[in-house]
Amino acid sequence: MTRHVGIDPATHTGFVAIGLDGSLLGWTEFVGKGDSAPTRINSIFNELYRYLKPDDDVCIEGFAMEAKFDTNKVSTGYNWAARLATDRKVGSFISATPNQLKKFVDVSEWEGELGSKVKLEGKEVKRRVMVAVEAHWGDKPRTDNIADAYVLARIAEAVYDVKKGQALDCYPKYQQEVIMAIIDPDVGKKTKKPKPKTSKRRGKPAATDSHTQNTEQTCLF
Repeated sequence: MTRHVGIDPATHTGFVAIGLDGSLLGWTEFVGKGDSAPTRINSIFNELYRYLKPDDDVCIEGFAMEAKFDTNKVSTGYNWAARLATDRKVGSFISATPNQLKKFVDVSEWEGELGSKVKLEGKEVKRRVMVAVEAHWGDKPRTDNIADAYVLARIAEAVYDVKKGQALDCYPKYQQEVIMAIIDPDVGKKTKKPKPKTSKRRGKPAATDSHTQNTEQTCLF
């Protein structure tokens, strides 16, 4: 049976599964265990691999490349653990950026009027996501990690349904934009201007561009 699964990878990894009928099947939070970062990352890999099923439809939160405090490379390790576990057990997954996750529940990191907006603290943004989850679907996650994973599961569900023929206009505008950006990443991107063609012939190749093999070079393949 196909489940829509959301994974929010971190030291405390949120995991949420939703049925094809939209009902919540379950949620949990895995905590990395061990005395070293590699051991904790591996424990998250093992837990995810144990809970995932081959027919799952999975959405994993993307790398937080723009996060102010995401300078610890260990967080990237947890994300790779989620990706590798999913790839091995399921074979495929989609990814939603942290901004797409928040946008899907109409939460912004900024507050105030245009020209004088203030960026909210991370904890406040997480709290708003938790509130938005309950407002959108009636479920009340017990932690912010589970709340994020819940939104990711709903993104997986929406992308799955739209690909199966569900009308896009059944979703609010802000959700439509996220869905289409994942289905077709080129949507909304400006097309690059083609480089002007030239009839000038390429000159004699430099020595580093030559395909002539050095007689003293060992052939590796």
